[in-house]
Amino acid sequence: MEKGSEMSGQQSLLIIQQMIETAKQEQKDDGKAWIIWGWMLFFASLTTILNQHFRWGGTFLFWNIFGIVSLLLAFISIGKRLFVKRQHKVKTYTRDLFNKLNIGFFISLMFIIAGINLGISPMIGFPLLMNLYAFWVLIYGAVLNFKPSYVGAIITWILAFGCLFVHRFELLMVFHGTAVLFGYIIPGHIANREFRKLQSRPPNQV
Repeated sequence: MEKGSEMSGQQSLLIIQQMIETAKQEQKDDGKAWIIWGWMLFFASLTTILNQHFRWGGTFLFWNIFGIVSLLLAFISIGKRLFVKRQHKVKTYTRDLFNKLNIGFFISLMFIIAGINLGISPMIGFPLLMNLYAFWVLIYGAVLNFKPSYVGAIITWILAFGCLFVHRFELLMVFHGTAVLFGYIIPGHIANREFRKLQSRPPNQV
């Protein structure tokens, strides 16, 4: 009985350790989405700045390309969800919360983009977009207790407010590119590095 009880205790401890490790991973994000979208936004800003000098096409040429690529990625993502069998993941509070927040974020994003296309000045529209970026990054940092996102949100808000006093589109793109660099790209790479470190640990390591 004592031996059986001892083995049961060891098994229980192992289960608890595995649950803790799973919870830790649940509270981490691999940062890939932030990296992908961050670099796409950054290059759209950078190429738009270059386009202002070399006149390869219309002012919003590269933003139109960005929009097309974004739609293609969205269709691919939807197709994978509908037609590709994936390993079932346990529905958790954090994942469910992020799914709902993502829906709200993209609806708000599309609303602002539609407003820009329907007549809102880009000099106002882009600061509104950056304000939305900062809000979402702050929520992400709060939910996952991820300090780089707090810093990124503050920097993005400062740059968004600064854009309200900018009168050159080229400078606006500089502010926008800098905002996604600190709000998306850098935190995304930090999150990815931490996630990979966590994944490489033995399952029973707390």
